Amino acid sequence: MEPQKKSVDGVVLVDKISGITSHDVVERFRRRAKIKKVGHTGTLDPLATGLLVLCAGKATRLQAYLMGMEKTYEGTIQFGWATDSYDAAGVPAGEAAERSIEDVDLAPHVAKFRGEIEQMPPAFSAKKIDGVRAYELARKGEEVKLQPKRVTVYEFEILKVEGSTAQFRVRSSAGTYMRSIAHDLGQSCGVPAHLKKLRRTAIGNFNVRDAIHFDKLSESGPDVLLAKPHFQSLADIDLPLEKLRIDWAQQGKLMQGQAVILVPPVPLRKGDLLALGNPHDQLVAIAEVVNVLREGGPVEVRPKVVLAG
Repeated sequence: MEPQKKSVDGVVLVDKISGITSHDVVERFRRRAKIKKVGHTGTLDPLATGLLVLCAGKATRLQAYLMGMEKTYEGTIQFGWATDSYDAAGVPAGEAAERSIEDVDLAPHVAKFRGEIEQMPPAFSAKKIDGVRAYELARKGEEVKLQPKRVTVYEFEILKVEGSTAQFRVRSSAGTYMRSIAHDLGQSCGVPAHLKKLRRTAIGNFNVRDAIHFDKLSESGPDVLLAKPHFQSLADIDLPLEKLRIDWAQQGKLMQGQAVILVPPVPLRKGDLLALGNPHDQLVAIAEVVNVLREGGPVEVRPKVVLAG
């Protein structure tokens, strides 16, 4: 009997090294795994290390939902001078001189950045202004007019203060700039600062502990790259959504773009998203509640992303 071909519909966890772009990781994986359809769920700056979640095959349809998951970071803030990019790759804004902060009580300043906050993205960012990336304007010396963004910082902890540096851990909503956290903390303390090092340790339930290191990715073939724990099939992906099991008839309707009626185990509201699995526990679709037929009871859902078929 001919061996069954390994599925390439899933996500791959990669531990990125410093000095390369997220696009470099995608291209390397695409070549080594011999898969054409590959994307990622949120960039890391070239200087940063840590977790990148790549999507392969049908899992690329989930990118928008995976991008929205919370992120966890650990890093180092350098006090003494700021930079134009808010990180170590930038040009110092003023004299670059270390300044010990061991005599500074960081706690009240850190507390300001917990919870829901207004954050200004760095000028050197991928945000678009009239269709042009902000960093492209900044490199030309042009004025960059960005709007503050509302983000949520669930946890912000200073792990260690040593001389002019502070090691930290942050768990935040998607789209939160750690470079801005570092820069703004310095402004709050009255001591200029920038982000010296950054490592992403988790995205939602995905952890860098399960990731394949970029160096190993670069020298491995499909059999290694598509193995657990760094490869997770559609059935294994733990989306941050309410999960419901559907029957085969309902799956057939969803595959045709039709609405179905479901009885959820918990009350749902219009607009809620659901991860729907079939009797074999295979992820079939992401669906949206379009109508609540009875409060706390049946709901009508329509597919937003179909993965079956």
